[in-house]
Amino acid sequence: MEKLEVALLEQLLAAYRAKGLRIATAESCTGGLIAANLTAIAGSSDVVERGFITYSDEAKSELLGVPSALIEERGAVSSEVARAMAEGALEQSLADVAVSVTGIAGPGGATATKPVGLVHLAIARKGRPTHDEHYIFSGGREEVRGAALAKGLELL
Repeated sequence: MEKLEVALLEQLLAAYRAKGLRIATAESCTGGLIAANLTAIAGSSDVVERGFITYSDEAKSELLGVPSALIEERGAVSSEVARAMAEGALEQSLADVAVSVTGIAGPGGATATKPVGLVHLAIARKGRPTHDEHYIFSGGREEVRGAALAKGLELL
């Protein structure tokens, strides 16, 4: 990890620490990269409450309470599921803020309406409305996952 990245992560954690807020992550296509980057910083355990890696649809439902009907209707890669993942992470943790990410990192898995690089993210905070965003990132699997990681940290 580069010094600039470490400094930004340390600032992010310090800001949450100063406000007494704890973070949970709910990750699909990033496979835990957001949590891994946050916890790479010494002392992050007082801010990072837990991370959920919910790669399968079943895990999204079982661990986060995302309704299976929602996944079937909208697809796992959708703003609705990203929002439900973030809200579920809040409900299933002691965190105050949760970020979620679901997407198609590639090279396979794309459809006519959901191309490789499509990523949906959401951030939920207790007592506030959930916010979601979506992007279509270019590049291969590693680039898509890296861009999703950066946007997830930016949302936090």
